[in-house]
Amino acid sequence: MSDTLRIMEQPDATQRNAKLPGTAPIARKDFGDYKGDAATWITLATGEYYPDVLPEACELYKPVLVLFGQILKRSESSVAFFTSICELKETWMRIQLARVFRKYVSPTTPVEMLKAKSKVEEICAQFGQAFRPVQEVQKAFASRPIPDEALCAVLWEYKDRGKKGYDLTEKAFAIIRGQLPAYTIEGPERAGKDVLLGNVWAEYPKADRPADFIIRRDEEVLAVGFARYDGDRGGAQEDDRTGSNRDCANELLAFAAKKGFAKLKVIFLNDGPGLLLGSMWSDYAHLEQSGQGRVRVVTLRMIPERLTTKWLES
Repeated sequence: MSDTLRIMEQPDATQRNAKLPGTAPIARKDFGDYKGDAATWITLATGEYYPDVLPEACELYKPVLVLFGQILKRSESSVAFFTSICELKETWMRIQLARVFRKYVSPTTPVEMLKAKSKVEEICAQFGQAFRPVQEVQKAFASRPIPDEALCAVLWEYKDRGKKGYDLTEKAFAIIRGQLPAYTIEGPERAGKDVLLGNVWAEYPKADRPADFIIRRDEEVLAVGFARYDGDRGGAQEDDRTGSNRDCANELLAFAAKKGFAKLKVIFLNDGPGLLLGSMWSDYAHLEQSGQGRVRVVTLRMIPERLTTKWLES
């Protein structure tokens, strides 16, 4: 019942690029030229229906809630409760318990901090005084059924977080390899460590800059790629995302100019319905234009006509 990316039924490229019968096809050069029929160029993920997910969610998370209750019952304080959770060796269970702990005890604590065993003392020092008293937590927990359908549904939302992005890169790798067999594409196709640009070029100015993939011909790096699936994006997040990408592109192109890498390109593989929200499409079009032909923004459906040998070798 997990989400997967799938290409929706749509006209082929010839039909999609045509205007009315008897008129010339639409000439598309830039990302902005696709905005008029943008919805036909994005890839949608299959979804899950509520409350259909509840039986599986309750089955998966019931053991988490049972163990949470057992540790809670024997804890003399909320700090001791959190410390006991962090002592668990099984990573998956510890992370799930930390997420439940955040809901019941410390909603202001960043979830990524709660997941890190090394930050136990730091979290207790910075947030411990604001932890909900353990007696109140015990009372609140006892007021809910086991399994708690509402909480199981919330935890279920975390289960496949990031999976759409993994699906996106996996499909992109397959398309690029099929279309450009003379080139090598490197990077994690699904989960895995990002490509650190300091490992690609020892002299790269920001050695820990992560990329999702690189495209090579023999030993020459022709393109650095960044991939993102936006299921829902808007407001300040739009500016954060495109602003960060612009900085990244500028950094890469400045490095290429310094090293004399005349062919180095930057690819932003972005997909999903979030591209249709607010000014996102126009922002990405402006980002591409600022790259003076060396930056391309594509969705999965654009790869065949936009990531070409001619562009990579120019």
